[in-house]
Amino acid sequence: MFSKVKQASDSFDKDSHVQLPGDFGRRFLISIDTEEEFDWDGPFKRSGHTNVSVGKLQRFQDFVEKYAVKPTYFIDYSIIEDDEAATFLKSVVSQDTASVGVHLHPWINPPFEEEINPYNSYAGNLPKGLEEAKIVTLIEAIEAKLAMRPIIYRAGRYGVGPNSIDILKKHGFMIDSSVRSRFDYSDQSGPNFAHIGPQPFWLDRSRGLMELPLTTVFSGLFRKQADLISPLFNRSKAASGLLSKSGMLERIPLTPEGVSAREAKEAIDIAFDDQLKLLIFSFHSPSLSVGHTPYVQSSADLDQFYDWWREVIDHLLERGASPINVDELIAAAGLNGK
Repeated sequence: MFSKVKQASDSFDKDSHVQLPGDFGRRFLISIDTEEEFDWDGPFKRSGHTNVSVGKLQRFQDFVEKYAVKPTYFIDYSIIEDDEAATFLKSVVSQDTASVGVHLHPWINPPFEEEINPYNSYAGNLPKGLEEAKIVTLIEAIEAKLAMRPIIYRAGRYGVGPNSIDILKKHGFMIDSSVRSRFDYSDQSGPNFAHIGPQPFWLDRSRGLMELPLTTVFSGLFRKQADLISPLFNRSKAASGLLSKSGMLERIPLTPEGVSAREAKEAIDIAFDDQLKLLIFSFHSPSLSVGHTPYVQSSADLDQFYDWWREVIDHLLERGASPINVDELIAAAGLNGK
């Protein structure tokens, strides 16, 4: 099965890049993996989690609205089943101040037919029928609570597999955003995206399904040779640490989780210098409250989290970038007629 997962992720490279309009300019999209709190170092469990961070979503929404940002909330089954979360999400959808997408955590999403283990935490490793049934269950729950049908998907743990594309096409999705460019999870039986760059590309142009990778760039003396060297980042912590500290090669994902504002601004500058038109930012919703992710363990960390966004968004605006939402992106990619 591992080889099939790898083949599926490798196949993403073979489709052409999405050609965005000439007047598209520089744009950025902020996405949130909106999910329950759980022990990131512990075993996967069907129950026992909390949804404390749901009450913090409004603060972040109010914050980004000041910048005319319409974020995308990728929501999982725990979130849509939470009444407070559903009320918040229905409000922002009805006001057209945010978008909602599907975020599948298979271990908490019915139907429950699989054994709970790290391998099955990647939805793409499940049998096709079960992966599809879980996605359909989540779609139906979102439709029932929010009176809308989501058209953008991100697998939990970035866990797409050999059947995911066919399932998404069948159920009317226009965008997948499960690829974390330049990362490799194959040592955990997950997909390998190490040689996939941050440019949007077609998964199936005729069916109107495109991939929107999370943005990761390389900095350093050897960044032009990153495709050759980058596997070291996933295979050897010692080698990746040496490359980063020496300034030879540093991998920078666009996220406030584990990445400094200085690094993020450097990555933004490199991306724009490389003519990348669209930047995709992401983080996990439990980082909106204290003590639920490794990145926000104190009130000071939470203040720093918001300071990160102020500094980074200000830098984006200074570089002439403007926010984009899912509907605008769909129109720019020519998907409206599909």
